[in-house]
Amino acid sequence: MTRAEEPGLALLRLLAGTARGPKRDAAFALWLTARVAEDMMTASDLSERAQRRRVAALEKRVSSLSLPPSFRRALTAGLAQMRDPRPEAALGALTQLAAPVGDTLGAEAMGAVQRLVRGVKLA
Repeated sequence: MTRAEEPGLALLRLLAGTARGPKRDAAFALWLTARVAEDMMTASDLSERAQRRRVAALEKRVSSLSLPPSFRRALTAGLAQMRDPRPEAALGALTQLAAPVGDTLGAEAMGAVQRLVRGVKLA
């Protein structure tokens, strides 16, 4: 297990333990976003076109979810940032999601996002 996989598993456990509703949708959106961002930061073999397609698919998928307003605003800004296929853009998107995640899903989820950012920075 790599250093970046641990927080991803923590987000997955959080998703499994969350009851249906806006919080579960937020946990799902966060997990999807974290997976795409992590791939953008670590996978050097993805073409720019493939990265743009993944971000577009992510935007389409999360657009139908019922999310708390503050989380939706932060996620929208993060996805706009991720349209730039550079790894730094994905890192910035995850970094700016940490505080709204803490407000919406709690300290455990915020800590997982922060560990993911630190783990990718160190890798």
